[in-house]
Amino acid sequence: MKNLKINNRFTAELPADPDLTNEIRQVKNTAFSYVNPTKPSNPKLIHASEEVAELVGISKDEILSEEFLNVFSGKQILPKTQPYAMCYAGHQFGNWAGQLGDGRAINLTEVENNNEFFTLQLKGAGKTPYSRTADGLAVLRSSIREYLCAEAMYHLGVPTTRSLSLMLPGHQILRDVLYNGNPAYEKGAIVCRVAPSFIRFGSFEMLAARNELKNLKQFVEYNIKYYFPEIKGEPKEQYLQFFKKVADTTREMILHWQRVGFVHGVMNTDNMSIHGITIDYGPYGWLENYDPNWTPNTTDSQNRRYRFGNQPQIAHWNLYQLANAIYPLINETEQLEKILESFMDDFIVDYKQMFLSKLGIFTSTETDNDLIDNLEAVLQLTETDMTIFFRNLSSVKKSDSVEKAIEKIQFAFYKTEEVSGEILEAWQKWFAVYLKRLKAEELSDEDRSQKMNRINPKYVLRNYMAQLAIDAADKEDYSLINEFYTVLQKPYDEQSEYEKWFDKRPDWARSKVGCSMLSCSS
Repeated sequence: MKNLKINNRFTAELPADPDLTNEIRQVKNTAFSYVNPTKPSNPKLIHASEEVAELVGISKDEILSEEFLNVFSGKQILPKTQPYAMCYAGHQFGNWAGQLGDGRAINLTEVENNNEFFTLQLKGAGKTPYSRTADGLAVLRSSIREYLCAEAMYHLGVPTTRSLSLMLPGHQILRDVLYNGNPAYEKGAIVCRVAPSFIRFGSFEMLAARNELKNLKQFVEYNIKYYFPEIKGEPKEQYLQFFKKVADTTREMILHWQRVGFVHGVMNTDNMSIHGITIDYGPYGWLENYDPNWTPNTTDSQNRRYRFGNQPQIAHWNLYQLANAIYPLINETEQLEKILESFMDDFIVDYKQMFLSKLGIFTSTETDNDLIDNLEAVLQLTETDMTIFFRNLSSVKKSDSVEKAIEKIQFAFYKTEEVSGEILEAWQKWFAVYLKRLKAEELSDEDRSQKMNRINPKYVLRNYMAQLAIDAADKEDYSLINEFYTVLQKPYDEQSEYEKWFDKRPDWARSKVGCSMLSCSS
């Protein structure tokens, strides 16, 4: 990989842990600890993204090289680099968890390509000082889910980390999938993730909680210098601008999550990026039937803190924790509070515009809030597939009758026999208003349909699809990984050859482990 341009800004400019042992411990007065990946016994490449490789400066031919295999399985260290794990803390499920850190992620290096900087990180490459009681390894099932989902999200237009490679290291790992006392051995795997950085809200929380204010100031200014260079002015003003930037990009990310029906599942502050990108794909899921109270995380099954409909409020709560962390540098609450208030105010406005665009409505009237609220209510009267409903809604024409419009979207119903009586009347009432509203739009049916089909995806990585790929991979059949990777690169296109993946969740997947809910170890 001769064209990789190494740049170690993070390790060169921020305080390092002087203890070079890889012992699990509390690490203070530092931003990171040096640690090498655990060398794999028999690495094997399952899949790699040529697109992401090119993004960071790796050629197509180099992907098939022994050096690529060795570097991105952790067997070989790139020259002039020192891998490291970051120190950070966080609030988990609303509770302060103290030091967390990169427990199963190791940053290989930063690279520069085409005037952009990227951090290359291995997930599942072994123990670090932050692994707590774990082994720092990852299993194949979770690695397949992360590898595919990051790329799927990118092509959906959702801010996200990227996936460079998926490797088998050659070892087995003991895991208890549902934390129910039934551990079993599974295949290990390593994903190389790519992002501008993997700095989290929890990175700032750690420094503030330990009252390491000198390091906190240095860390905030480091982030401004390299990731927000447009920020100028006096120090306090810069810190406020930094917080506003993070709040704005976070709001945009959440809007995209709600647009495509994505549920993160673990919105802890240590899983929130300062770049406003989706990171840490654990027990995520896609809404099948439209249910704002659904969460894919078994750990969250009782309180449902991280349910689909609560993601905007959780993002706001997490930003409040970030504001608390940087407050010691500002010592004034008024401007921080204004930014937090505007987050929700702006989100409400943006959400309305986003939802109307999903409906093919690009002007605004006083009754639009009712149109949205009533649809969200009627979608929940019977199980209605979110992705299929909004995609097929684009085929509705202004001249359609209410009955014809319902017929065009009925494939989205899981139990069509339930759509009768009061439920049918509710749908009829909503479509009567919707069709009247469409007639007030100037766009032609064809133009509106085209715009809607660039907003409402046809293909998303449904949990049952990921599970099919996992089941096949367990038998050393990686064809579905490649097929889903290909399909999800063009999620808004028709792709007639892959039409079978435009379908509702099958009955067998309704309660199957890996298809309905997942644990954090997934």
